[in-house]
Amino acid sequence: MCFLVDPNLGKSVCYVQFPQRFDGIDKNNRYANHNTVFFDINLRGLDGIQGPVYLGTGCVFNRTALYGYEPPLKLKHKKAGLFSTCCGGSRKKRSKSSKKGSDKKSSKHVDPTVPIFNLEDIEQGVEGAGFDDEKSLLMSQMSLEKRFGQSSAFSAMPEIILKDAIHVISCGYEDKTDWGSEIGWIYGSVTEDILTGLKMRARGWRSIYCMPNPPAFKGSAPINLSDCLNQVFRWALGSVEILLSRHCPIWYGYSGRLKWLERFAYINTTIYSVTAIPLLSYCTLPVVCLLTGKFIIPQHSGLKWISNFASIWFISLFLSIFATGILEMRWGGVGIDEWWRNEQFWVIGGVSSHLFAAFQGLLKVLAGIDTNFTVTSKASDEEGDFAELYMFKWTTLLIPPTTLLIINLVGVVAGISYAINSGYQSWGPLFGKLFFAFWVIVHLYPFLKGLMGRQNRTPTIVVMWSILLASIFSLLWVRIDPFTTRVTGPDIQQCGSNC
Repeated sequence: MCFLVDPNLGKSVCYVQFPQRFDGIDKNNRYANHNTVFFDINLRGLDGIQGPVYLGTGCVFNRTALYGYEPPLKLKHKKAGLFSTCCGGSRKKRSKSSKKGSDKKSSKHVDPTVPIFNLEDIEQGVEGAGFDDEKSLLMSQMSLEKRFGQSSAFSAMPEIILKDAIHVISCGYEDKTDWGSEIGWIYGSVTEDILTGLKMRARGWRSIYCMPNPPAFKGSAPINLSDCLNQVFRWALGSVEILLSRHCPIWYGYSGRLKWLERFAYINTTIYSVTAIPLLSYCTLPVVCLLTGKFIIPQHSGLKWISNFASIWFISLFLSIFATGILEMRWGGVGIDEWWRNEQFWVIGGVSSHLFAAFQGLLKVLAGIDTNFTVTSKASDEEGDFAELYMFKWTTLLIPPTTLLIINLVGVVAGISYAINSGYQSWGPLFGKLFFAFWVIVHLYPFLKGLMGRQNRTPTIVVMWSILLASIFSLLWVRIDPFTTRVTGPDIQQCGSNC
């Protein structure tokens, strides 16, 4: 409440967002359920721009912003110049010009979707709105009803209060109004919280990040592997829906007051699911290198300068990633174990939930195929045995990570076998290839533990599907074999050895 009643800042604050803390999580935090990297680093960083994004929970709203209004504009008063002071310009003239300038400034930011009514008029009824005749009163009442719906606040007739209350709580109250499109929580996406916060930012509002001690909001999170993947899939699907809609932050709100850095943050919030495609390629690339004997960086003697430049560029990227991670951990107060768990589950969710969400979102938006998602189970662990953690629940989201695990393990075995047969000179290049393969396997290690469960055995259906996909991939690769040099020339059988 201190932020909302602040005389300088409170009038432009749409909500105060609190980070959420979770109970009932296993001590190892296997699937990064605490999500401290997002809450303590990402949201906290946005507080310096236009505020953190709305998360759908742990939030206190300003009702004015939720009703679709713009924040009050801060008028900049120009100092009178020396010439105007000496000539003694009239105060009345200056006040008129400043008023005219403020009107121009306010009209510059007017959005056609923003209401032009005062909130006090709605709260007090149309009787105190200052209308002169019945026609203007009727027009204003019709405008209010069209935007907000029929309510006793607009009619102010005590005899229909009961009937009006029944109408307000009915499902059809918001029909033919702006509720869900410009007012309140915005419809059209599974992640309506991101969409609602984006429209508030476009009107010029900002939010506040607040992290008190003890935490203001606590809750429960899924600890089962399948439930975690389903929850991430639902979030990613909602982001894809926003990305492919008219509210995409890439092109939405340029006539409003959305800051550029805040726009980039919202673009990152909606486009991260598409990064599953290059991430899947990166996790498959070590296998290709181990099976073909090639490397990521070209080793041709004629392209040595490209090889050196690529090596320097590659090492620089790795160093910048590690330096950024260290700075974020130091600044946000996040431990290295929390950061590493977040990195692991980012890869696990990226090659499974994000990948499925990207394709399913395209089918929903382009082909009109509706999607059904599973409601996430968040059962509290009262007995403390974490039975949900070891329970296996079948879902197709488990197939891609398991396939990547199997083909990377096969690639490691094939690479070591080839090095043993080829002699000592092949061990040097092998270590670089093994490093990337082990890097993928280490990231997917929590997923492997989740598959094995308490009895340390993987369900047969997952193994069969993964082996099938891995075999298909291997056979296709052997058939295509793009790294084999194909020499085109005359047929020896037709013209002999003297061609």
